[in-house]
Amino acid sequence: MLRLTTARRDAMIATCIRALPDEGCGLLVGHAEGSEATVTEVIASPNVAASARVYEIDSRVLLATYRRVEEVGANVLGVFHSHTHSEAYPSPTDIRQAPDPDWHYVLVSLRDAPTVMRSYRIIDGTVTEEDIYIEE
Repeated sequence: MLRLTTARRDAMIATCIRALPDEGCGLLVGHAEGSEATVTEVIASPNVAASARVYEIDSRVLLATYRRVEEVGANVLGVFHSHTHSEAYPSPTDIRQAPDPDWHYVLVSLRDAPTVMRSYRIIDGTVTEEDIYIEE
């Protein structure tokens, strides 16, 4: 399960909307215990792929985030990105490029209003949806 506040959910959605017409993306920072993770910070990143079909986190954002979480005792929990014209489900490219089996992969679909947000675990090419618990 992935836990986050409405403010962090809204930050992810805003990042994705601002990136239009390209996919928006960023990192999720927080703490994990077992299969449950709590997002304490959302780090927006430019999509250096500059594409409406794929995303790539800026390496400078990735490096700075890893340095910072090490200092504060947190973890990079995963990544979020948008799908501009399709549902909130990992594409074959998303599955192939999933870098870490411990990460949570959050997808924001901007295809319809209201937006749809779903979270997945991707392990050895197997996609499993997980619950998102949003706290006020």
